[in-house]
Amino acid sequence: MPSPGQQHPIGLYLRVWGLLFVLSTLSYLVDYFQFAGYLRWGLIVALMLAKAGLIVAVFMHMAWERLALVCAILLPPLCLLVLVALMALEAEHTFAIRSLFFH
Repeated sequence: MPSPGQQHPIGLYLRVWGLLFVLSTLSYLVDYFQFAGYLRWGLIVALMLAKAGLIVAVFMHMAWERLALVCAILLPPLCLLVLVALMALEAEHTFAIRSLFFH
């Protein structure tokens, strides 16, 4: 961990850039190999979250911040994602019930 006035080594940024390139390539390969359904979307979302996590951790310097700041920035979007997932499950349930009774 660098001291307050010290720069991060360029090698770190190059390794992260290379890893982002590999993750992007894997993301494109999901479409190339024509994965379908939940597997396709699960892979795309997992790769997207991995890339976003790397960008936030290294390029936004969150890996070197205090835990309180990391939680203040990362927990609200995480709570929103959980809320969206719950709403999607509720919508699916509502659609199933309506299709059962109103066909």
